[in-house]
Amino acid sequence: MDPNEVKSKLSNLAFGNVMAAAARNYQKEIVAQEKAQISSSVNEVDLDELMDDPELEKLHADRIAALKKEAEKRESWKKKGHGEYREITEGDFLSEVTGSAKAICHFYHREFYRCKIMDKHLKDLSPKHIDTKFIKLDAENAPFFVAKLQVKTLPCIILFRQGVAFDRLVGFQDLGGKDDFTTKKLEAMLIKKGIIDDKKNQNDEEAEYDESARRTVRTSVAADSDSD
Repeated sequence: MDPNEVKSKLSNLAFGNVMAAAARNYQKEIVAQEKAQISSSVNEVDLDELMDDPELEKLHADRIAALKKEAEKRESWKKKGHGEYREITEGDFLSEVTGSAKAICHFYHREFYRCKIMDKHLKDLSPKHIDTKFIKLDAENAPFFVAKLQVKTLPCIILFRQGVAFDRLVGFQDLGGKDDFTTKKLEAMLIKKGIIDDKKNQNDEEAEYDESARRTVRTSVAADSDSD
C-alpha cells in the first residue's frame, strides 16, 4: 500500500476520533445544562412558591413556637438543677422535691456496692430526661427523712410528683434481682411508673411533623405541576 495513502487514512481516522470525542463532550454539556435548568426550576418552586403556601407557613410557625416553648422549659429546668445527677443534703431535701413537678431521689449508703451501681444508671439517665430531677441523699446523714419515708432497704429510689412520694424501687427486686441489669431496663421501669417520659413517643411526634411538612410540599408541587 502506498505510504502516502496509509498516512492519509490514519490522519482521517485521528480526525474522526477527535470529532467523536468533541460530540460526546457537547452531548454531556447539553445534558448538564438541562439538569441545571430542572434543578433551578425545582429550587424556584421550593423557595418562591412553597414558602408562600399558607399550610406550610402554619406548620413552620407552629414548629418554631413549639421549639421556643421547649427551649424555655429546658432553661427553667436547668435552673432548678435538672439535667444532672446531684447529691443534696437533708436540709435541702424538701425544697428540692417540692421545687419540681417530678423528682427521683436515691437514698444510698456510701459503702454499698449496689448503691454505686444505681448511681451509674441514674447518672446516665439524668441528662436524657431533663424534665425530671435526679438527686441522691446519703441515708446516714438524713435520719429524719429515712424514718419519715420508712426507708429500710438500700438502695431505695423514691419517686415524687408535685412534692408527694407516690412510688418507690427497693433494692433491685423490680429489676430482676441481679446486679447486671441495664440502664435501659431501669429506664423502662421508671417510664412504667410514670416518673419519666418515653422519649420514643416524643421522637414519633417529631417524625409526624416532618412527614406532614413533606406531604404539604408534595401537594404544593403537584398542584403547581397541574397548573402548568
